[in-house]
Amino acid sequence: MRKIALSSTTLALSVGIAAVLLPQAASAGALVTHKSPFNCGKTFNANNWTGGHNPSGSIDWQNYGSDAINGETVRATAAGTATFKDAGSTSYGKWVEIRHSDGTRTRYAHLSSMVRSAGGTMTVSQGTVIGTVGSTGGSQAPHLHYEQRTASGAMDTSPTVEGVTVSLGAKKAVKSTNGCGGGSTASTSTSSSGGGGGNPYTPEKVCGSGFKVIDSAAVSGGRVYLLYNSANRNNCVATMKTSGSGSATMSAFLEPKGSSRTTDKGSYQYYAGPIKKAAPSQCVKWGGSIGGSAYTSPFEHCG
Repeated sequence: MRKIALSSTTLALSVGIAAVLLPQAASAGALVTHKSPFNCGKTFNANNWTGGHNPSGSIDWQNYGSDAINGETVRATAAGTATFKDAGSTSYGKWVEIRHSDGTRTRYAHLSSMVRSAGGTMTVSQGTVIGTVGSTGGSQAPHLHYEQRTASGAMDTSPTVEGVTVSLGAKKAVKSTNGCGGGSTASTSTSSSGGGGGNPYTPEKVCGSGFKVIDSAAVSGGRVYLLYNSANRNNCVATMKTSGSGSATMSAFLEPKGSSRTTDKGSYQYYAGPIKKAAPSQCVKWGGSIGGSAYTSPFEHCG
């Protein structure tokens, strides 16, 4: 009996050692890849400087050449769930943390504005607008403080964006491909959205001053856009034509959870909407159509 027990113990120990030595299986869910947090085509310096940078391994996105970074649109570098926070005049100031599908997270700090109030959350795609660059909190000059963290919360001290690894002590100019197109919600660029096919309007022009695109969806011949104004907490929906000439039957709608849906539908040359509604701390359902092609979101972007 003692010999059998010893063999079982030896076998268990051998299995344990093998488990340590053999390659471990990848975690559930593919590892996410990150794009630059700026508009398509923008180049800024990613500075992973050493000597007092806290936390070590974070990137300070800074001016590049004559292009000042202050006031630049900040976009999610990968899809996930964003949480909006405000540390006031200390630390990160206004900042956002996004948790990604592989358990990792990114942080974006010292923002001058955010598309949701502190405490709010929203689902974001790669390229979704989350705020603008500023110098809030413990910042000495306008820049974007950016971190990539593991699922356990540890810093990745050599983060990679746009396929460029920025190791400790390195400073590299990185050009953004975020929001450059491709049919996903990340394809929204605030400098050119809605203008394809000769459309002289953009979602921002249609919805008005203070509104920023936070999500969009493709329909045949155009896109439906959801915008948000952080100053008055209004949402806005517009369906923009991007191809074809002449008028088409188009629609746009917005429905805060617990409230009635408002719809604009008609024969339009360029766009349907805008539909504007305040929805503080409410989820919204939004969508629109061009001809027989339509999009309807779930209740989302709660905040």
